[in-house]
Amino acid sequence: MRDFSGKTAVITGAGSGMGRYLAVLLAKAGANVAICDVNEESLNDTAKMVKEYNVGLSTHVVDMGDMDQIETLPDAVLSQHGAVDLVFNNAGVTMGSTFSGMSEEDWDWVMNINLNGVVKASRVFLPLLKDRPEAVLVNTSSIFGMIAVAGQTVYHATKFGVRGFTESLAKEFKGTSVQVHCVHPGHVGTNIIDNSRFNIDDERFMNQQIDKDKMAERFRTGGMHPSRAAEIILKGVKQNKRRIFVGLDAKLMDLAQRITPMHYEWLLPIINLPLYLIRNKKPLRGMPRDPGGISGNL
Repeated sequence: MRDFSGKTAVITGAGSGMGRYLAVLLAKAGANVAICDVNEESLNDTAKMVKEYNVGLSTHVVDMGDMDQIETLPDAVLSQHGAVDLVFNNAGVTMGSTFSGMSEEDWDWVMNINLNGVVKASRVFLPLLKDRPEAVLVNTSSIFGMIAVAGQTVYHATKFGVRGFTESLAKEFKGTSVQVHCVHPGHVGTNIIDNSRFNIDDERFMNQQIDKDKMAERFRTGGMHPSRAAEIILKGVKQNKRRIFVGLDAKLMDLAQRITPMHYEWLLPIINLPLYLIRNKKPLRGMPRDPGGISGNL
């Protein structure tokens, strides 16, 4: 898809971060947007930014871990816009805990939002996308869908799952009017730590001083600005790239696991240290004022 003007895009996790700026950049390009998030207040902040542009806009408060809410979303969007041309499954959360220290409830919480929600949204929107002369489905995995670290078992399970699901789906739709893309962000300055859970009683974390607010602030301000990440994603869609890596860190981490598949963690400190100095943390020029500051989902 080379032109977004006049198209209608559905974006989940649009209350902040990459989802917020996907909505803004698509609106700037002339697309109508249906923005979705579980947080109504932050969703309204995104809506204020989108209203800077003369496009169709609808807001939908949706928990992407609730399959019943996802089931009714296509009809809600159609009632407002009449068609759907692009779907961005962007919402995501994480859980800091070892597998043995994690409750089944916390496991299911991450699994339902990050993987089952992506699969369900793909299932309910694909019939609409297939009816369009050209259409796009974008599922957000992570660089943690390519490499793994300790203490993130459920996040890796979901992001490797999104990667496998999306890449297989892309093969199934090859040669059709539907483009399918998998996004692998590196460190993008988002709100994922704010929206995450930590098991402070877990053996991996109990001897560490964990200040979630400080950790969230460092993550939010230390990565690429989400407007730049959104720009990379949309450029990848225009170029029809099945895998879209966001950030030099993501590309280098992918290269590291290709070079040494079982021992890439030895290379990660070497890769990450200089990257903190060169990440572009400033927003794109011409962006409307962000009422909530730098925030979002990874």
